[in-house]
Amino acid sequence: MCTEMAKKDGKKAAEPEPLRLFYIFYNQERWDNWVKTLKDSSFDVDPKSDEMPEGFRVLDGFSVDITLEVLKIIKLFQNKRFSKGEALDKLGQVELIVMSSAPDEDLAEIIEILQLPKLVMFASCRKYLEGKYEKEIKTLVKKGKDLIEKDMEQALDIAANIGASVLDGAACCGKYVKDDIESPTLFDEWLIECERMSEAMASLKNFDEGVGDED
Repeated sequence: MCTEMAKKDGKKAAEPEPLRLFYIFYNQERWDNWVKTLKDSSFDVDPKSDEMPEGFRVLDGFSVDITLEVLKIIKLFQNKRFSKGEALDKLGQVELIVMSSAPDEDLAEIIEILQLPKLVMFASCRKYLEGKYEKEIKTLVKKGKDLIEKDMEQALDIAANIGASVLDGAACCGKYVKDDIESPTLFDEWLIECERMSEAMASLKNFDEGVGDED
């Protein structure tokens, strides 16, 4: 009997404990580093080049980085690693950083270009986590396009319903934004952000299967 118990104890001792997964989310240091890179970048157009100015390339990378980091919170909620309350808390912490005032007056306009699309990302994430959103995307797009010049707040709420549906797996939103549009509205920008959210969710499909920080 003692020998049998010893064998069982030995077997237990040999089994490794489950590894804990740790995540470092978007923080002030990360934001400050991107802002510094943006400040050091040139936004001047080179007439001899077809490439986008360096500053706008950095801005695009900045935007993608934020979207990916925020949607990791959503993936962790979907995978039952976070409760709704924990996910909303993490989301709020990142939102405070991203939607803060520009640290440099010269960058204020550029930072605003970054922040305006993120309004729909944060609103979409909150709607998704709360589980209360409409899913008729085609109808929502029409309503939003009609409302954007009349009631921006309501148009944002409509766009957030679309974004929440995207987080839930719905396909959107490239076909609703014309490539040749000369002056896209803010609602169009929000639809583009919803499309980027869709791409980001696809790229994060297996992100939390490994151990350690995912950058």
